[in-house]
Amino acid sequence: MKYLIIFFCLASIIINAQDITGHVLFDNLPLAYANVYLKGTRQGTTTNEDGSYNLKNIKPGNYTIIVSYTGFKSESKDIRIANEDVVINFNLETSADLDEVVVTGTLKAVSRLDSPVPVEVYSPAFLKKNPTPNIFESLQNVNGVRPQINCSVCNTGDIHINGLEGPYTLVLIDGMPIVSGLSTVYGLSGIPNSLIEQVEIVKGPASSLYGSEAVGGLINVITKRPENAPLFFADSFVSGWGEWNLDVGFKAKIGSKTDLLLGVNYFNYNNPIDNNNDNFTDLALQNRISVFQKWNFERKKNRVFSLAGRFFYEDRWGGEMQWNPSYRGGDDVYGESIYTSRYELLGTYQLPVAEKMMLQFSYTDHDQNSVYGNTPYLAKQRIGFTQLIWDKPLKGHDLLFGLAARYNYYNDSTPATTTADEIVIPSLFVQDEMILHRKHSLLIGARYDYDKRHGSIFTPRLAYRFKPSDQAIIRLNAGTGFRVVNLFTEEHAALTGSRDVVVTENLNPEQSVNFNLNYLQKFYSKKGMMFTLDASAWYTHFSNLIAPDYETNPNQIIYSNLEGKAESKGVSINLDANLASDIKVLLGATLQDVTTTHNNVTQRQILTENFTGTWGISYKNYKYQTTVDYTGNIYGPMRLPLLGDLDPRLPESPIWSIQNIQFTFDGLKNFEIYGGVKNLLNWTPNKGNPFIIARADDPFDNDVAYDNNGDVLVTPVNPYGLTFDPTYIYAPNQGRRLFLGLRYVLN
Repeated sequence: MKYLIIFFCLASIIINAQDITGHVLFDNLPLAYANVYLKGTRQGTTTNEDGSYNLKNIKPGNYTIIVSYTGFKSESKDIRIANEDVVINFNLETSADLDEVVVTGTLKAVSRLDSPVPVEVYSPAFLKKNPTPNIFESLQNVNGVRPQINCSVCNTGDIHINGLEGPYTLVLIDGMPIVSGLSTVYGLSGIPNSLIEQVEIVKGPASSLYGSEAVGGLINVITKRPENAPLFFADSFVSGWGEWNLDVGFKAKIGSKTDLLLGVNYFNYNNPIDNNNDNFTDLALQNRISVFQKWNFERKKNRVFSLAGRFFYEDRWGGEMQWNPSYRGGDDVYGESIYTSRYELLGTYQLPVAEKMMLQFSYTDHDQNSVYGNTPYLAKQRIGFTQLIWDKPLKGHDLLFGLAARYNYYNDSTPATTTADEIVIPSLFVQDEMILHRKHSLLIGARYDYDKRHGSIFTPRLAYRFKPSDQAIIRLNAGTGFRVVNLFTEEHAALTGSRDVVVTENLNPEQSVNFNLNYLQKFYSKKGMMFTLDASAWYTHFSNLIAPDYETNPNQIIYSNLEGKAESKGVSINLDANLASDIKVLLGATLQDVTTTHNNVTQRQILTENFTGTWGISYKNYKYQTTVDYTGNIYGPMRLPLLGDLDPRLPESPIWSIQNIQFTFDGLKNFEIYGGVKNLLNWTPNKGNPFIIARADDPFDNDVAYDNNGDVLVTPVNPYGLTFDPTYIYAPNQGRRLFLGLRYVLN
């Protein structure tokens, strides 16, 4: 009798259950393989080739049906299931990938398609495809951008854009240029990915808006507004090498008119590894913490007022495996130990006037206590920045006026800095974006800076935008740039190893002229596939270039203004493809030629690849709620800094690649579990080389003999005539390793 009752109950449910059917369209054409599911249930399906779907045996009740497809805006509808089948049709719209709001190119918020300056945008979802403990490492998957490791001992580095060295790239946080010189790596560490709204990248000079250091490009890390941030988040992962990273944070309402956003990042690596058997750590040991908070204040008429601050501390060392802090600064055991303390303050305040006027300000204090073997490097850098921007739209014109002032203080313990370098640089800039026609606009702008060391500096720019359709845009940009060099904050090779640093003259500012042509087009197929093509060609000419000369004298690094010319030219292409609702592909390639010409001799720039490629392939299995991300990059050969004709190391790097795979399961409410393998090919720069660090067995050059001219002699204990040198590095020393992580997000 009991089984009979159960049978009739089940039969009653099946009889009362109904079907939901319909079609999913795009531009009134069938959209195949779109995802259709009922919110809060496990019931879902995908559309077939003609865009139709069928959800069977749905019990009576109220539901929300959702349709999603990568590259399209998700759409939801509330429905009620009673005693009959329901037909629900959808007509999806493309997502706003090309209509993202960007601010970096013009200092004002505009649609990405309307910006006369090409801006690339990367979201936290992009950063999560290959989880890293900082944004610096995440950028390895951005086409044309390469994190460069400058020392195989302490593993500090900088960011190369289109082959240009790190000092040519300005890093900003929320539009404030607070990162330069000493702190490129540190400025890109310690902001939890969950607090990042997007990362905007401009490739090409932007000195007319941002001044010195914006010669090669910009990286602007934009943090979330409180309304877009989760209530609470936590993200932690560990690797097979013993790395441990933790991001945690929350948002809160303080009173009725104040929002707080707080994030903490902690990273620890305390596991000396020497896989290449040179008795030196393959990866510098690190212990760092960063605390970030952002305050937003509600004001009348929705005027803006926000304050943000960050504190950063890191203890980093690399060196001989037996090193410990008791050897710090001595000449018994070699180690490079860096203690870094840094704090930042930045804010935006909209003036209480009828015109749209913004006061922006930032201040950073950077204190570095470091030793390289027995060479101390104690440095302090303070940067204060403020600017007043007046955004004034008129009929047919969009005007922007700005007044800025930058305070720079720098002092270190090297003989090159006999007195502290302290200066205030006032600036004035203006730009006008003119709407010539519905499809044409022209931006002209200029900046004037006064540096008492170098006098007046004028940097104009021009940008033309042609928009032939709603899904295409052509941009032509031209402009000039300048850069004032602070040598020891930018060239790590000047501090490490045993080469002497020689500065042959008073270094004048570098200047550049740049041209950039960009084409962006979005395509759609009848089966719902979507492709975005973004292609650029550029040319930059430098005068007064300052570059380290490793080759004239193998015992020296010589710095001077180049008597000749330097050029950077190339082409790049990005393809973003949504092949189906569950497959997304990102491909990028760059061909470039970065050269210097001196005495009619042209050479490729050292440590600069001639081609790069990046990719990211994502597959989402909705049934098992699992995503697979395969990411990687490939780099062409680059000239490497040898110590002389007898140096047996490779004079040019081979073609090399770093590839990663990640699996993410998001089937648990509010949780994601992820794991995978980094550096699948186990590539490290010691492949094909007899050694990486020159004379790693004699880091203080105790057994090096010199002739009367100071040149190194070949001896039985030094058959190649080398000195200790750890600057021969072009790729990470970390080999293959597993990683496993867990995320929790409460919205």
